[in-house]
Amino acid sequence: YRDGLAALEGFKQSFASQTTAQVGALLASFGDELAGLQQDMARTLAIAATQLARRIVRSEINTRPELIAHVAQEALDTLLLSAKHITLRVHPDDHALVAQGAAEVLQARGARLLADASMARGGCLVESDIGVIDASVETRWRRAAAALGIDEPWDAAPAAAPAERSSKPVGSDGEGS
Repeated sequence: YRDGLAALEGFKQSFASQTTAQVGALLASFGDELAGLQQDMARTLAIAATQLARRIVRSEINTRPELIAHVAQEALDTLLLSAKHITLRVHPDDHALVAQGAAEVLQARGARLLADASMARGGCLVESDIGVIDASVETRWRRAAAALGIDEPWDAAPAAAPAERSSKPVGSDGEGS
């Protein structure tokens, strides 16, 4: 009888430790899967935010083109005061807006303002003897998107909605976890 009780107690301890290990592995798996889902959700949210921001920025460039004068002033202000031979390049449609809105800064810095058809509207490029400041919309966009951990180019087409991308559940192909 004692041998039977000892064997039963040994079996219970073995079963308990085995069950504990299996439950621990299951919880760890759930934790890993949850962390993967949270990362996927965060990335999807960041992508949606950048797509919305792109639409807003494009709308602002179209409805309030005079904002380019502020961008040009900021770009010129980032140059060291010792910079010489300063040239500010803007899109031809932005030339008059910058000439009027940033006239004081251009004159104070002795900067030359040029219309450059290769520049996109809403951005500018400052060249001087000590360096170049790229304040183009594309470059500013790339920096802002990178701060969110997204590699989303300015001219990217809107991505398909998550439901349109794939009908497979997350993790069914081994990705996302």
